[in-house]
Amino acid sequence: MARSENRRSSRRQHQTSRDKNHHIIAKPYIQRNMPCAKILDDDGIELIEHNADYLLKNVGIEYRDDPESLEIWKKAGALINGENVKIDGKELREIIASAPSQFTQHARNQEKNVIIGDPYMVVAPGYGPPFIRNIDEGRRYANINDFENFIKLAYMLPSIHHSGGTVCEPVDIPVHKRHLDMVYSHMKYSDKPFMGSVTAQNRAQDTIEMCKILFSDEFVDQHCVVINLINANSPLVFDDTMMSALKTYSSHNQACVISPFILAGAMSPVSVAGTLTQIYAEVLSCGAFSQLIRKGAPIVFGTFAASMSMQTGAPTFGTAEASMVTLGAKQIAQRLNLPFRSGGGLCASKIADGQAGYEAAFTLQTATMAGVNFMLHGCGWLEGGLAMGYEKFVIDADEIMQMIRLAEGIDLSENGQALNAFEEVGPGNHFLGSTHTSQNYTNAFHLVKLRDNNSYEQWLSEGSQDINQRASIYWKDLLSQYQAPELDDKIDYQLKSFISERKKIYPDSVT
Repeated sequence: MARSENRRSSRRQHQTSRDKNHHIIAKPYIQRNMPCAKILDDDGIELIEHNADYLLKNVGIEYRDDPESLEIWKKAGALINGENVKIDGKELREIIASAPSQFTQHARNQEKNVIIGDPYMVVAPGYGPPFIRNIDEGRRYANINDFENFIKLAYMLPSIHHSGGTVCEPVDIPVHKRHLDMVYSHMKYSDKPFMGSVTAQNRAQDTIEMCKILFSDEFVDQHCVVINLINANSPLVFDDTMMSALKTYSSHNQACVISPFILAGAMSPVSVAGTLTQIYAEVLSCGAFSQLIRKGAPIVFGTFAASMSMQTGAPTFGTAEASMVTLGAKQIAQRLNLPFRSGGGLCASKIADGQAGYEAAFTLQTATMAGVNFMLHGCGWLEGGLAMGYEKFVIDADEIMQMIRLAEGIDLSENGQALNAFEEVGPGNHFLGSTHTSQNYTNAFHLVKLRDNNSYEQWLSEGSQDINQRASIYWKDLLSQYQAPELDDKIDYQLKSFISERKKIYPDSVT
């Protein structure tokens, strides 16, 4: 019995040692060595393109409350009727061709720069929830401490390559001012790349000014240092809020993810082909517009498409239809020679339970197989995006390591072929003690840290913990070990001074 406990203790010590050093070998992004899964043949893609062209020329896209954008479209040759813009899809494809197929987003730690575009995949946390959940407190409104915690966790987790954006809404700070605290937190508590604010033109401009402090004016003008989420008001509408942010970022050569936010059946047709047609039309229109603002400004073809319960109207996740949209949208993005964004660990479950696990795994695998280049909502997402879960955050991040391993593809090197192992072992024997096994055992199989695969007796002896309990211990342990990356004192002072001055002119209202 004592010997068995010693063996367990030795395994735990080895695991702990490996975990503590895991972040040291983390790669800044994933390089795919497997082909993207395809769901459409060439005729199918051409049909979607033809139908999108029909929408653009005959139905049009509305640019609401935005006379400046309408004037830009008019100069580009579009037919303007009120706020409706109609233009030939072929012309839009000619305009959008100036956008890069791949670009680098620079981090303040240049070793953590990410490349967005094929054959790479960059994973970012969830985005936008007003609530958080953990097993100690349950569900409550998020605050700035939660926001900082999630940034610190993303900084420490090797499977998360990007700090993200609004990882949760810090509702304890007035809405007109919180963007300053959020952008500063990304800059202060992580040295990975991050996303900017898009909820008003002045907030986008504040993000740019803070980036200039962090990187310098000249560097920002010539390099992408921030990426930003521009959502369509589907169906077929872009509003002044999103367009003012896009114009601000594109004019400064910063990247925009143009991403229709769709619940099929309400914001698009119930059919996959109809939804893909709408996504293509919306992204093509807005993406081309970004090139009218600044030729060569980086853009990402984005989609967030979920189905819905036709009985209740509630969004559903981890469905076959949403996966088909993701797979098809990636093929359309490739046709346009653009990087592609879609979701990651999505679920409708309120807690990190079996439903959450199944739904998140389904969407994570689909995104990986499709060839997503920028995976937003990679970890933490609960309740259809209303809550960010502490336990779910680290569980998802742990599972993403499996996606990383999958994307690496099959090792076909001499070592991977393992013929020498067959020669050594021969028929009827086992490979446990072979030289090949000894040389490869530490990295032959990726062990997902938070899963339990020990015996029932060992599980009992270690407290009969479920995955949420193990995850709760893990995220708290990570935060206890957190050490902030060094930030130059002069830059930090300038950032704080800028924030202080800007906050003086913004109201304290919460709406």
